[in-house]
Amino acid sequence: MTIEELMHANLLEVFGERDAERRRAAIERTCAPDVRFSDPQEVVVGRDALSAKAQKILDEAPGFVFSPAAPAYAVQNLGHLAWNFGPQTQPPIVRGIDIALVENGLIASFYTLLLND
Repeated sequence: MTIEELMHANLLEVFGERDAERRRAAIERTCAPDVRFSDPQEVVVGRDALSAKAQKILDEAPGFVFSPAAPAYAVQNLGHLAWNFGPQTQPPIVRGIDIALVENGLIASFYTLLLND
């Protein structure tokens, strides 16, 4: 996968996937075993912790979906993707940016920045 493809898969197939088995398969395809995720609330390490974090976000926002807000961009081993999160047919409630470092074709670490309007 390209870095741009990894960024989209992370947003839609990891954090946007409500089915735990499909999310786990996506994490194994896209993330290193010791992946490190940081957001304003916490830092989690490892595939299981990442899956639990994604599940928690989705559980706290029933009916919300993630969508890309712009194309994904990459330079060397760094990827960037802006996104929206909210009810599917309404303006987003949350906007953010994911920034990822890719090593050996997998996301090794990524950071989520939340944007305030």
